[in-house]
Amino acid sequence: MPGQPRNSRTSEGSRNSRIQRQVMQLIIDRRLQAGALLPTEAELVEDLGVSRNSVREALKALQALDIVEIRHGYGTYVGQASLTPLIDGLTFRTLARHDHDTGALAEILQVREVLEEGLIRRVAATVSEGELDRLDAVVSRMEAAGRSGRPFPELDREFHELLYASLGNDLVPQLLAAFWTVFRRVNGARGRPDDPSPEVTARWHRDIVTALRARDVEGAQRAMAVHFRGIEARAGRDRQGRGEGIRGAAEAGQESRSAATPPRLA
Repeated sequence: MPGQPRNSRTSEGSRNSRIQRQVMQLIIDRRLQAGALLPTEAELVEDLGVSRNSVREALKALQALDIVEIRHGYGTYVGQASLTPLIDGLTFRTLARHDHDTGALAEILQVREVLEEGLIRRVAATVSEGELDRLDAVVSRMEAAGRSGRPFPELDREFHELLYASLGNDLVPQLLAAFWTVFRRVNGARGRPDDPSPEVTARWHRDIVTALRARDVEGAQRAMAVHFRGIEARAGRDRQGRGEGIRGAAEAGQESRSAATPPRLA
């Protein structure tokens, strides 16, 4: 609150954080799963020994993290603990970069690249024939779209989620989907075009599946590296093109108007 002493605000923040931790510990101790009903507000007040207002503030903060879900008139439930807060935070962090170049986006891409190039080696050893058939089917749809010159972002996402199913690690597809979503949101907010070469992109994915079919670990990793080199090359060309466009606008006396339009969140 305006005019509130700093020490008081700090104390409130610490108390709120402590109550959040207590609620999370309660969920863990009682082995409550996503969708389970939490104790009522009055019960939490009694269990935690804090005020009703303190409980409400803590629950609001936990809802923002998708740890709880407040359904007005019904109660408070255990949330999905999804990576949505991470996605929103990374999207904002990337768009807030004032240089407006691809540097921040390249950081997101690099993290995804490190994850995927490392994990593909394990996939080559664990992926089943049935999973390869499903990947094949997705790539065939990519190829059909590519021949028509149509970008296929949702097929791309589906491919990369299916690719790591054999690992049996639920966190992997969630993390990769988070970075994929951030990349797409930022590209859209900054007005960058969809895939300019969908047929080439389909071929990159076909090469990955072909190597996996052959149980060629090194080949699969090389194919994944080629895939990411291609994405990075496109981003570099896009950055260069945007730079030339800005220089041209400056020469025409239009740079200030061009720079005045901030990116919009999707």
